[in-house]
Amino acid sequence: LIGILIEICEQAETPVAKLKQAIELIDSTAIFSKELWQLCLWAADYYHHPLGDVLATALPALLRKGRALPAVLAGMVSGQQGADLDLNMEQQEAVTAVMNALGVFKVFLLDGVTGSGKTEVYLQTIAAVLARGQQILVLVPEIGLTPQTIQRFRERFSEFIVALHSRLTEKERLNAWMSVRAGQAKIIIGTRSAIFSPFANLGLIILDEEHDLSFKQQETFRYHARDIAIMRAHFLNIPIILGTATPTLETLHNAKQNRYQHLQLRERAGFAEMPEMEVLDIRKKNLEEGLSPVLIDEIKKHLENGNQVMLFLNRRGFSPILMCHACGWMAVCKRCNARMTFHKNTKRLHCHHCDVQKPIFQHCEACHGQELIMVGLGTERLEDTLEKYFPNYSIARIDRDSTTKKGSLEKLLEEIHERKHQILIGTQMLAKGHHFPHVTLVAIVEADGGFFSADFRAIERMGQLLLQVSGRAGRAGKKGKVIIQTHHPDHPLLQQLLRESYHHFANTLLKEREDALLPPYAFFALFRAEAHYADKALDFLQHIKKTAQTFAHPIKLLGPVPANMAKRAGRHRMQLLLQSQHRPQLQQFLKTLLPEIEKIPQKQRVRWSLDVDPVVSD
Repeated sequence: LIGILIEICEQAETPVAKLKQAIELIDSTAIFSKELWQLCLWAADYYHHPLGDVLATALPALLRKGRALPAVLAGMVSGQQGADLDLNMEQQEAVTAVMNALGVFKVFLLDGVTGSGKTEVYLQTIAAVLARGQQILVLVPEIGLTPQTIQRFRERFSEFIVALHSRLTEKERLNAWMSVRAGQAKIIIGTRSAIFSPFANLGLIILDEEHDLSFKQQETFRYHARDIAIMRAHFLNIPIILGTATPTLETLHNAKQNRYQHLQLRERAGFAEMPEMEVLDIRKKNLEEGLSPVLIDEIKKHLENGNQVMLFLNRRGFSPILMCHACGWMAVCKRCNARMTFHKNTKRLHCHHCDVQKPIFQHCEACHGQELIMVGLGTERLEDTLEKYFPNYSIARIDRDSTTKKGSLEKLLEEIHERKHQILIGTQMLAKGHHFPHVTLVAIVEADGGFFSADFRAIERMGQLLLQVSGRAGRAGKKGKVIIQTHHPDHPLLQQLLRESYHHFANTLLKEREDALLPPYAFFALFRAEAHYADKALDFLQHIKKTAQTFAHPIKLLGPVPANMAKRAGRHRMQLLLQSQHRPQLQQFLKTLLPEIEKIPQKQRVRWSLDVDPVVSD
């Protein structure tokens, strides 16, 4: 059993008989600096999560298993220093603003259209921090962006650069962690957990693609890396840059309230132009496996001109529905009450919620008929269709299924840049900051998903996704075009997004949120409970609500109700939402309520969790 010594006190809350004798001291020096310790204490307090779990998040696995701190590795450098690129006026203003804030805490929202040169702003700001002998942390939302970012940075800087992400081996992660702690690594590029790294002398934090959901941890310790990063910058008295083309409404609101300095890049860098946007009304149109004749002709034209095309469909697999043509029965996962997706590569049905797999049915379970049909479109089916129409062009499909092996995503991205593939198909993995200079046509095959979700944030995410995907077109001086297929071409928010700007779209949503008292005009905490029987989960949350109602407070208690996905992996799921117009008020209420929840006997029969500032209501 490995422990962390956090305090020496005269008396313990635990009875002496239950305390264990320490066998040995593993490390002679403190693993946590005063500043990192302060951050972990704050995170445990704010998210109302056990301190031990928070500390474990901040340590490499080998240290958690009892490995002593190893010797520091020799430093590595990447080569010659590259030259800066010329900046336009808005880029220069952004660089100057951040450079003037070095050594003080300040939050910058770097809000630039796709292709506006945010990375060059990062690079020139980083150069100024390196000149001060300090470290820089660059947070990216996905592992897939890390190699691309590292390559760009290695072309520019000779300093030691390390990556921190979940695909590293335990030894690789420990070595990287040690180089950061020793101050040898000057530029640290990582996914969300890298925010807990033990920096020797951090001077700047950059959080790229601020809008991305991946920065929020959805299991166990449910922290948001953006908010932890802002707090860490505050503790260290350093600036932080939040970069994106599509800011979250919370971040945009903070900029409007002058809590953050708003830096805008309104035009694409260099000679690149914003792509032409075309909305295709596909109502009553004959589609070829989801593709309209107009789109097929456009793909042909761009390919014949020697360019690459990219098709976006946020649904992996071959077909999301296996249906009986005779009676309408559909194959569902009995553990989740969700439809199962047919995957051609495995020739099996997959549940995308609990990962269970089944052989494909030979007959209908309801009427025993044998006329089973595939309904709907996934990335595998789209790939088949494009192979039929364009047999002479190479196709690269990028989704979770095609990138499971270590290095497979990096290999595919390299092949795309080498133009070994002319047609790119992908899910949202392709929408996240990738630079494909030869892509001149981007097609969004289905744009309607976000219009009708029960999640109030769905329309915001739809707008972000549409613009992020669109931003892959025409990035290197070639004129780009974006085609959006939809059954709702006249939807007012879609029209506003495309005809005006993301900011007009966001301002409309902010007004709706204000009227409805939704974030950022209110603050949420979400209790989730799940059990094999729905009544047990419901009963537990009802007890929480009754307990909460015994306190004098202005907090609204909404529910308990079934979750949007009421059953997953054999467990029934319920949730209780807490709403307040004042964050400190909600925090104090949770501090009072949580000790009382521990006394509820029904908690032994359920799995339950608390999510402060939830971003999904699943």
